Amino acid sequence: MSTMEDLTASGAAALAAATASNAVQVERDGAIGWVVLNRPEQINAINDGIREGVPAALRALDADDTVRVIVIRGAGPRGFCAGADIKERRGAETSLQVRRRMEQARWIEALDRTEKPVIAAIHGFCLGGGLELALACDLRFAAPSAVMGLPETGLGLIPGGGGTQRLPRVVGPGRAMDLMLTGQRLDAEQAREIGLVTRVASSDAALQDEVRALAAQIAAKPPMATASVKQAVIAAQQLELKAGLDKELGLFALLAPMQDVKEAALAFSEKRAPRFSGQ
Repeated sequence: MSTMEDLTASGAAALAAATASNAVQVERDGAIGWVVLNRPEQINAINDGIREGVPAALRALDADDTVRVIVIRGAGPRGFCAGADIKERRGAETSLQVRRRMEQARWIEALDRTEKPVIAAIHGFCLGGGLELALACDLRFAAPSAVMGLPETGLGLIPGGGGTQRLPRVVGPGRAMDLMLTGQRLDAEQAREIGLVTRVASSDAALQDEVRALAAQIAAKPPMATASVKQAVIAAQQLELKAGLDKELGLFALLAPMQDVKEAALAFSEKRAPRFSGQ
């Protein structure tokens, strides 16, 4: 893993902010950037350090041209993230005060502004805000022992970090409604069956290595093509079909003249691995 000196100046500034509280750590491993939730004694429960650190880490890695894929994982053996830290609960607030506070803390939406693909590496508990964070990632890769759920209705609340909006888009409205009304917890295989996660590791111990292999496979592709696929798929969830097809066509036309397209064809004809430059 490389250190902060290897990052660009702008990325280093963001990284310094991200790691100031030590609640979030940033690592680079070749073309893979790792965002590590670092509160293992609290099962990486979300506090202000995580709310501030994750967006700053994402900005740093998104700005670093040497990083092509970002992975978010939780430190320690107990879980990815157990949700909000109940020790941080504020005193009595009115609905207006809560709304204002929540508007200022829409930290998970930083993932919506991240251009590079982001993978959630999920192990152990992934509950509440932890699952909402994972839902905002592009891919979710789970360890066999992972446990996922949105328990908020049992606490008299609803998911407030995007869960009511993102979960239906991932698994469909019927399944999402069932999971949120009941607070049911899913294991990794159940989550894969409904499309909540796309991959399950061969073992808990293998999760990080298998996520790294997947990230490396994606990072080896031309980066502009990868970013364009992400844009197009997100557009498919937001636009009606004709507008989405127009978006796809525009992105294809932008990519077609690029040097990486020519390099892919040349490498195929020369029977060698391509060397993509991002141009």
